[in-house]
Amino acid sequence: MTLIKKLFYLVFTITLLYSCKTKKENAPDPKVDESIPGNFSTQTEKVLDSISVQHFIDSFPKFSSIQNEMKTFYNGRNYAYAWFDSAGMIEQAANLFNRIKNIADEGIDSNKMIYQKELNDLMEQSGQVSDSSVLKTEMMLTAQYLSYAKTVWTGLDEKESIAMEWLLPRKKIEYTQMLDSLLNGKDVLTDPPVYKQYYLLKTFLKKYREAEKLDTGKIITKLTSIKKGDSLPEVGGIRHKLFLLGDLVQNSASDYFDDTLETAVKTFQNSFGLKPTGQIKKAELDELNVSIKQRVQQILVNMERSRWVTKDAAKDHLIVNIPEYKLHVIENDSLAWDMDVVVGRNQSKTVIFNGDMKYVVFAPYWNVPSSILKSEVLPGIKRNKNYLASHNMEWNGGSVRQKPGPNNSLGLVKFLFPNSHSIYLHDTPSKSLFSETNRAFSHGCIRLAEPKKLATYLLRNDTSWTNDKITASMNGGKEKYVTLKKTIPVFIVYFTAWVSSETGQLNFRKDIYQRDDRLMEMLLK
Repeated sequence: MTLIKKLFYLVFTITLLYSCKTKKENAPDPKVDESIPGNFSTQTEKVLDSISVQHFIDSFPKFSSIQNEMKTFYNGRNYAYAWFDSAGMIEQAANLFNRIKNIADEGIDSNKMIYQKELNDLMEQSGQVSDSSVLKTEMMLTAQYLSYAKTVWTGLDEKESIAMEWLLPRKKIEYTQMLDSLLNGKDVLTDPPVYKQYYLLKTFLKKYREAEKLDTGKIITKLTSIKKGDSLPEVGGIRHKLFLLGDLVQNSASDYFDDTLETAVKTFQNSFGLKPTGQIKKAELDELNVSIKQRVQQILVNMERSRWVTKDAAKDHLIVNIPEYKLHVIENDSLAWDMDVVVGRNQSKTVIFNGDMKYVVFAPYWNVPSSILKSEVLPGIKRNKNYLASHNMEWNGGSVRQKPGPNNSLGLVKFLFPNSHSIYLHDTPSKSLFSETNRAFSHGCIRLAEPKKLATYLLRNDTSWTNDKITASMNGGKEKYVTLKKTIPVFIVYFTAWVSSETGQLNFRKDIYQRDDRLMEMLLK
């Protein structure tokens, strides 16, 4: 494994997505399901024949993909039974069986688990079985264990996530390592290798499935504004929906817009990335008119994305969540601060990938990409011979670049983490875009609302870079590259639903690149 991959697996837990902090109560820790206590049987007297695994696979060929892992497992145990001891079947077997029967709680279609009828039949006769049936049950439980791990903890094949343009390195589960840990007395089912966001979303999945049963449909209205003091039939519908979403603790069923409802509306607005005005307008109605069933699906697809991410905690990194339009600075596993960003529009999507921040470039040139040169600059030159001068541009060999200055498209500073996608972070002269709720306007790169703050942060350990020096370099009109003494990982991700680690608040954002429906189709297949 390369050093870069090792670094990635060490650092990439997205302590992800810290939303607007209107709630100050402590967020609940993500709870791992501990319904399977203890470890495998430690008995050594009851053993199976070394060819038993092959005979089992021949009888149940759909398990052939985990054949080697099963052999490794039993070889490491000297072929001792794992699910039985001198008293019979151990408790973990029944708990695993229960977990598989309730796999829908993991956001997985129950049909994903193979040979369920055979497992049911074996478990139902577990107390009155022959030696051959005990052996088959032993093999079946081990195979189902490994199948469960693959289905729940790793998700879709990597080729499927790449088809979804997810270019971040996928979490890897080495089954031999997993089995080694089991052989050393660690039951992975009590501490599975799943990123904590998965468990936080799983909690809300159960709540929203219950809420789905009570959803009465859309709140359709032609009103342009609904606010505190209004008494309208629509208010009752809004109150009901906020109750189902969890933003309102109790539903009084009143059609009067009171203080309690206004507070709930602000909480709702924070959860959806809207300005917390306490008023209902078009943007709020658009979100309220989305069914709870659709929110359930949104949770499911983001649980799937969470399966792709390693659970190991990161110390320091930068993370941009595209649908959230936010950059988060994570220091010592905690949010240091965040800022608004502008990301690529649908025609020029910001890429989902990772890299290492290496350079701060003050007063940068903007080398006009060939696509923009062809579509915008060259037609502009044909219309106006002074086009380049009026845009502070110049020819640079066979290409065009924009000179440093306050009107430069990259602003006064850019931040480079070298990559093949030509994506970087940068300032912008178009500050007004940050006042927009939906901020997908760029050609793919990420524009920063507070670029000087990021420059100051990245150079904070170099005492020569004072505040005055940074300001002077940004406004100096001469391009200057600064190599960071220590690189910092950068992750560009795509989550449309997540739970704030700080507040415990479930957040939703618009699927700006229309990826959720496609991923849901893959899951259903």
